[in-house]
Amino acid sequence: MTDTAIRDDAELIAAIRRGDEAAFAGLVDELTAPLTRLALAHVPSRAVADEVVQDTWVGVIRGIDRFEGRSSLRTWIFQILLNNARSRGQREKRTLPFSSLRRHDPEGRNEPAVDADRFQGRRGEYPGHWARPPVEWDSPVERLAGDAAREVMLTAIANLPERQREVLTLRDIQGYSAEEARNALELSETNQRVLLHRARSKVRAALERHFDSEAGR
Repeated sequence: MTDTAIRDDAELIAAIRRGDEAAFAGLVDELTAPLTRLALAHVPSRAVADEVVQDTWVGVIRGIDRFEGRSSLRTWIFQILLNNARSRGQREKRTLPFSSLRRHDPEGRNEPAVDADRFQGRRGEYPGHWARPPVEWDSPVERLAGDAAREVMLTAIANLPERQREVLTLRDIQGYSAEEARNALELSETNQRVLLHRARSKVRAALERHFDSEAGR
């Protein structure tokens, strides 16, 4: 953080500790929407996400006097939210068969970022090169603004492995910097970059399939 941001953080922490309701209300107004979006990456409904966010604010009030400032205040709040959302998400899940637990891979580390059939095999003219390279979309903003494309995108994000979903939500939906996302999720620089790349690739692939279907390809 910059010196100004550190000072602003310290002043806000001090205000909340002395019971300044206006300062706390301002923080709630600022962060409730992004906290809710991140909670929705883990829990099945808006109602449950709202409860997770409410529990997070209760945790902030109870823990603010013990906050040591090793991260920014907002990063600390997002970490509380993530802990609550992960725990609540696990409780909300249906019981999984034992065979699926053995394949559980929350970071998607065993999955390729791009489907293997997008590349030429050993017998191709250029082994390992693109067989079907990504296409450049015409008017991407307008295409992504459609209800159907938006639904495809949100479904693809919801189906990402947990860690990929978290990184994508913070970076591309909340607008967090790489450093802020790493701190909030306690990831290394390399791991954060790999997770984001895999997540973006999967969402793009889902959108490509959708647009190909629309075009009748």
